[in-house]
Amino acid sequence: MSRELPTGTQWEIRHGAQHAVVVEVGAALREYAVDDRPVLDGFPSDRMPDGGRGQPLLPWPNRLADGQYQFGGRSLQVPIDEVGRNNASHGLTRWLNWRLASHTDSRVELELIVHPRPGYPFTLGLTLTYSLSDEGLTVHTRARNLGAEPLPFGAGQHPYFTVGTPTVDTAVLHVSAQARLEFDAERRLPTGRSLPVAGTEFDFQTPRAIGATVLDDCFTDLAADRDGLVHVSLSAQDGERHVDVWMKNPYTYVQVFTGDTIAPERRRQGLAIEPMTCPPNAFRTGTHVITIEPEAAVELEWGASPTI
Repeated sequence: MSRELPTGTQWEIRHGAQHAVVVEVGAALREYAVDDRPVLDGFPSDRMPDGGRGQPLLPWPNRLADGQYQFGGRSLQVPIDEVGRNNASHGLTRWLNWRLASHTDSRVELELIVHPRPGYPFTLGLTLTYSLSDEGLTVHTRARNLGAEPLPFGAGQHPYFTVGTPTVDTAVLHVSAQARLEFDAERRLPTGRSLPVAGTEFDFQTPRAIGATVLDDCFTDLAADRDGLVHVSLSAQDGERHVDVWMKNPYTYVQVFTGDTIAPERRRQGLAIEPMTCPPNAFRTGTHVITIEPEAAVELEWGASPTI
């Protein structure tokens, strides 16, 4: 009798020297490599993903204070899963089984319907597509309101990237952000203040080594290029290995996390670069929450272009 893997069915996609593995549970990106050299600090097939590793964060990213928010004139309560801080974290879909919609050599598409439940009494249809091309990895999310009333929505994803350094300390980070959100120390929730990064230890507008800096920060005021793309990059100091993480509007925030609070053997081995459409606690504050009307849909896209 075969043993079921913790993350269910594994779907591999390939293009040239690139390969990636996407899993059934949470539609997480478990592995991405070029010439068998990891681009992601992923997780093995016989383990659950730790620290949100590779998981889509839907229908909200990051923390939600007390799991409480108001929408459409109702007070709503979702389950608390960051118990020590009394927060709900990273949405509702991370541990659900997604359904395969299509699979080719270089592309896999998964689907999920989030049916109404206490705390999120809406019907949300989700499609997540991972594809490989000459440009690298592209991740496309489509969210559609299948119900009869408007619903609140936000999105993020939680990949950890590596450029082959033993820890992230010697890796060179570039974040084209002018500001970061101030968090309270106890619960890591935004205070409502935006802090300029210029001249601080959080200033990565000019690429530099991460060093001993501890990051679990949401960057904002992101500078886009002529094509409207925001870029965050990670490089080895010799420049031999590099990954460019790009994101399209409405991904207007990026959380960067050095992993100092995860299991000791995993800390600072990979850098989480998390595209987000809204900041932490957005369902509570209303900041950049997307309202999807009945039968309407939103489409989101981010990706990674590695040089190995």
